[in-house]
Amino acid sequence: MDQDGKVFRIGDYEIDIIVHGFPGKSVCHGSLGFSTIALISHKDRIALVDVGSFGQRSLLQEQLAERGLKPNDITDVLLTHSHYDHSVNWPLFRHARIAIGGAELDWSLQQPWGETVVPEFYMQELAKWPTLQKVGDGDEVFPGITAHMSPGHTPGSLVFVLDTGEGDMIFTGDACKNRAELLSRAADMTYDAAATQATIEGIWALWSARPGNILVPGHDLPMVLEDGVPRYLGTREAAIRAWYAEDLNQTTIISLLPDNEAVARSAAE
Repeated sequence: MDQDGKVFRIGDYEIDIIVHGFPGKSVCHGSLGFSTIALISHKDRIALVDVGSFGQRSLLQEQLAERGLKPNDITDVLLTHSHYDHSVNWPLFRHARIAIGGAELDWSLQQPWGETVVPEFYMQELAKWPTLQKVGDGDEVFPGITAHMSPGHTPGSLVFVLDTGEGDMIFTGDACKNRAELLSRAADMTYDAAATQATIEGIWALWSARPGNILVPGHDLPMVLEDGVPRYLGTREAAIRAWYAEDLNQTTIISLLPDNEAVARSAAE
């Protein structure tokens, strides 16, 4: 197993976390929507697990281009759930097979317009898209990847489990967004707290089933378990560039890293 926190080469698979999710919310400007986007290559198939928000659209295209890929090279899009920060860029990959939970899509189409974080028109269009695949619990959605129904954040959220033959990678989406939710067994966004707790317990069971399994949350760094304790893989990157001066060439970089990570990164640099 070859891994550096962003790129994992395991068996016949290469898993590239092209965007690390961020475990935070804006205090006074609404949702950040900084979600994880993962690229999985296996033989002649290339999948994306979630596709990000409008704010990530250019970044996603840039990251693909750096890897010599174009949107049309993506064969499969696997959506953990319908919220905008994970799903709204699916039209970039309209030639791909697009998989989403059938229960999730049906639920999203029933949400009141303009009142939730479901992108109404994008879900309406996806529901009639010719390459759509509605997914159920236990379905194989990509070679080696099985979908697991994981209600709580939304009624039809999916967790995707990749069995590489040498261990599992578990993509939780927002069924469990970050390390704090893993440890507390609770979530700050759920329609049903009991369902969320049961789902997170199920995620722990999947994660701890084999030593070395890797968990990839929807809004945090990848993690492994060491003596039952989550340990991060890779280095967090999060900052904002702001224009506070009178010249566009003068910018202020505001780090979104906790003090201990900022110190560790400075020492490494």
